[in-house]
Amino acid sequence: MGDIMKKVLIVEDERELAQLMRRAFEADGIAADIAGSAEEAYDLLTSAVFDCLMVDVNLPGDDGYALCRNLRERSGVPVVFASARIEPDARIRALEEGGDAYLSKPFSLREMLAQAKALMMRPERKTGADEAVLSAGPFQLDGRAKTIRKNGQLIALSPREFQLASALMGSAGQSLSRDALLAKVWGAFAEVEPQTVSVHMSWLRAKLEDDPAHPVYFKTVRGEGYRFDLPEGDR
Repeated sequence: MGDIMKKVLIVEDERELAQLMRRAFEADGIAADIAGSAEEAYDLLTSAVFDCLMVDVNLPGDDGYALCRNLRERSGVPVVFASARIEPDARIRALEEGGDAYLSKPFSLREMLAQAKALMMRPERKTGADEAVLSAGPFQLDGRAKTIRKNGQLIALSPREFQLASALMGSAGQSLSRDALLAKVWGAFAEVEPQTVSVHMSWLRAKLEDDPAHPVYFKTVRGEGYRFDLPEGDR
């Protein structure tokens, strides 16, 4: 099994450095977008989901710490801070602000790649979409082809429906809140109503459940959100 392509957001106002970082990621098979400020990052995060953020501390407008604080209200995506600051507590503050790692400028691209890849490979970060093929009960979810089959039959899903199924199946047995699903599927700063998840869940059940009104696999957990379960006979 192989992983589908990971995606990194580089938040760096030094354009040449940002381009250098992007080329390094892409040469290693990792897609990368660039934001020159926290405000540009917020815009990208409303419409895309990233596996890791590389964040410069000294940004125009909101600095990297403010960006991370805002992000942590919505998402647990890994954040690697980069800074030329020489204060002895800079690394400690980066972790206290919600960062997962810290790079001192100038840093080597090899070290940057190692830090980002290690964070993206953490088991708790994996979802169903991280696996090339995920089999659960009657379902076979192909993360590369973005397809799902039930009892061998291909079921047509929209991209959002596929991502929703992938997130739930990849966390089988665990309840995911509406906010968590919004961040995973629509993006950490997506400007959509929480009811959006409920609507897409109803569409997903209509396509994947035998009786959508009484779901067996894609369940509602009162007060918590949604969960993918397998009945005893399907395990």
